[in-house]
Amino acid sequence: MELSKNFQHGEAEQKWYEHWNNSGYFNSKPDDRPPYTIVMPPPNVTGVLHMGHALNNTVQDLLIRRAKMQGYNTCWVPGTDHASIATEAKVVGMLRERGIDKKNLSRDEFLKYAWEWKEKYGGIILQQLRKLGCALDWDRTNFTMDDNYYAAVIRVFVELYNKGHIYRGVKMINWDPKAKTALSDEEVNYKQTNSKLYYVQYKIDSDTEEYITIATVRPETILGDTAICVHPDDPRYAHLKGKYCFVPLINRRIPIIFDDYIDIEFGTGALKVTPAHDLNDYNLGLKHNLAVVDTLNEDGTMSEAAQLYIGEDRFAVRKKIVEDLKTAGNFVKEEEYSNQVGFSERTDVVIEPRLSMQWWCNMQDMAKPALENVLNDNIEFHPAKFKNLYRHWMENIKDWCVSRQLWWGQRIPAWYDAEGTIYVANNADEALEQYRSKKPELAASNPALRQDEDVLDTWFSSWLWPMQVFGWNEAPDNKDLQYYYPTNTLVTAPEIIFFWVARMAMAGYEFMGKKPFDKVYFTGIVRDKQGRKMSKSLGNSPDLLKLIEDTGADAVRFSVMISSPAGNDLLFDESQLEQGRNFCNKMWNAMKLAKGWESRVSDSVKETNTFAIDWMEQRIAKVSLEVDELIKDFRLSEALKLIYSLIWDDFCSWYLEWVKPGMDQPIAKNTYEKTIAIYEQLLQLLHPYMPFITEEIYHALKERATGDDLIVRQLPVYEGLNQELLNHGAMLQELITAVRDTRNKNQLKPKDTIKLWIDTKHTGLYKQVEHILARQVNAEELGYTADAKQGAISIVVQTDKLYIEAAAAAIDTGAQKEQMRKELDYLKGFLVSVEKKLGNERFVQNAKPEIIDAERKKQADAEAKIKALEESLSLL
Repeated sequence: MELSKNFQHGEAEQKWYEHWNNSGYFNSKPDDRPPYTIVMPPPNVTGVLHMGHALNNTVQDLLIRRAKMQGYNTCWVPGTDHASIATEAKVVGMLRERGIDKKNLSRDEFLKYAWEWKEKYGGIILQQLRKLGCALDWDRTNFTMDDNYYAAVIRVFVELYNKGHIYRGVKMINWDPKAKTALSDEEVNYKQTNSKLYYVQYKIDSDTEEYITIATVRPETILGDTAICVHPDDPRYAHLKGKYCFVPLINRRIPIIFDDYIDIEFGTGALKVTPAHDLNDYNLGLKHNLAVVDTLNEDGTMSEAAQLYIGEDRFAVRKKIVEDLKTAGNFVKEEEYSNQVGFSERTDVVIEPRLSMQWWCNMQDMAKPALENVLNDNIEFHPAKFKNLYRHWMENIKDWCVSRQLWWGQRIPAWYDAEGTIYVANNADEALEQYRSKKPELAASNPALRQDEDVLDTWFSSWLWPMQVFGWNEAPDNKDLQYYYPTNTLVTAPEIIFFWVARMAMAGYEFMGKKPFDKVYFTGIVRDKQGRKMSKSLGNSPDLLKLIEDTGADAVRFSVMISSPAGNDLLFDESQLEQGRNFCNKMWNAMKLAKGWESRVSDSVKETNTFAIDWMEQRIAKVSLEVDELIKDFRLSEALKLIYSLIWDDFCSWYLEWVKPGMDQPIAKNTYEKTIAIYEQLLQLLHPYMPFITEEIYHALKERATGDDLIVRQLPVYEGLNQELLNHGAMLQELITAVRDTRNKNQLKPKDTIKLWIDTKHTGLYKQVEHILARQVNAEELGYTADAKQGAISIVVQTDKLYIEAAAAAIDTGAQKEQMRKELDYLKGFLVSVEKKLGNERFVQNAKPEIIDAERKKQADAEAKIKALEESLSLL
């Protein structure tokens, strides 16, 4: 096999993804192995892959791949969400381009176009996930509008209605004038906005020229005012009890009411009351029996009830009415004002509070087990800090507005007779049966029922995701559901903790009687290096597919995982891509170096690399055990950093240099075979993070039998460590580094040989590593001494003294003294701090025994090194 200069990611990605998929490695069926299951948060069917998806899906993929390598039967379920608001907007846009207005279409005609759009464009994102390397079970792909899924959503609505949880009623809701639908409270994003506070005076209905002044940020709603409210204890307005005033411009006569809801300190202490356009005003209106005047149409234009500006946009009217109030003499002043304004999470337009007849779901009873089982860690949150956020929302949960004024989605299964009676059923035939049974005479004379026009909130379908992807509705006791549910890990973003995580927990306990997942891992938000959230409008969101094409999926996966602390935002910098690509090239070159030795393998060469091999195997064991613990705690970034350092530093920079044969020299067969085996273990550790290059190198290292693929190679289980061997390896690294640094400081060229004399009590260690040490520092002679070598360069490593003799060296004893004194000063300061800690009675009493032992070891080591340095200094 001819090896390319660098890793060719494009060819490898296509080759290996097809191979894994065609080999059935992504597919799962229940068997005797323990399951490890993840359900993908279904991206919107309108979605295109972006950096957030790269992070979220890389995390899921590495968890799945690692579990597969640990013997689990892994199942990762893909799918898409029908995304009512977003998809309907896309379809309306497509129709507009064709010169078709949605208003001129029947519901069925519109839905034909919607399905046409979905079949053509929907699911592009799933194809794009293949480019990232996601090991998804494509045979299990779900869509929240599939027939079986649709039926499950309808069933849940009917069951909750029959239990008394779902009801219909008029309430103040959040209205999206662009999407022309109601929104739940969770679908509103509040932003701090710079507004203006307008002061407007209303004339009192009396013989005098008296006015009462209010302050408002929404002067366009003045036309819907039906009262002015003041505090009963406010002396400024006590004389206005029982009085009326006139709404400016339209002269509607409205009462002045008194209520302790009013904040005397805010503004003028007088509040305009607009029951149709503010929740608090609506509640005041109910209490004081006020009229409700709805001045807005569903698209945010002024209604006929406003009397003025009919059909004009609300924000255009805001400017106009201020000018007209000035002309009429009702305008007093305006001030700069900062306030929170609600925006639609879907369309990013300012929402309008609006009174509306909607369908609601009471959540209080369902919230109890979902809250209790998070607080007691039956469902674990990682990081745990999100438990408080979750608890606060669940303890203050409100009824969920589940109806949406759209056509794309699950249509509400409620039918009405001519008298307005509601029949909730799984289908029209069941509703007719109810009707005929309840009202036989009316049904005989007027047999038709009318179905509710609204659809259900998209989240009302996706809260069933962990159950329904395994066929809950079709057969609640089916083999798949029994085996894969509850799922193991949910990977999601904290911004949908209420939309989705909480509701899935509620649905799980309500319909399955158990939790939907064991653990929830919250990723952070991907931001640019300035800390800004990535968005198209800011132009700071890189084209993910282009990044994959240019640098490779492995480099992209590396770049998002190397700096991704659990639950905290990720500051993405394209330099991390470069680091990922360099890592790929480093590993590729290491493979080429090792493969280059294959032709030089000899059975007759004496094995001299036992120490290096044993040490590297121990390093792998140590890091593997640490990675295990880190991944259990979802400290995925830290685990990758350990693996990266193990490969780049320990393997490439140290091990390969230690075992590398001399120019044109043979290599022992055992050394070569062990080196290949060691590299295979390293590739196993890294594979879940960077699957393509690891699989490519694994197959490049040697010929493989069919089915011998890295993706399914089981990770070894490590028990116990040879700590002495690890310490000896670290000491060898320290010795080589110290001697090399000394050579450089004394202008010794790499080709210049030295004689190295060692004053040590640990000759056993040195005997094991003599040949490595001598070769790595270019020592023609290596010996042991108990006496100082006059005229040699002296250094101290830990407690050992080393003397370097070199014919080419210009020894600067002054520089040596200065360096040793600096080190001595540092060590003395360090020793004082350790002694201070050990002299603190409270520390000694409260600290764990192993911590005290560690501090005492630091003390002993520092004392020994100080003694060695002082002896060396005295000899200079």
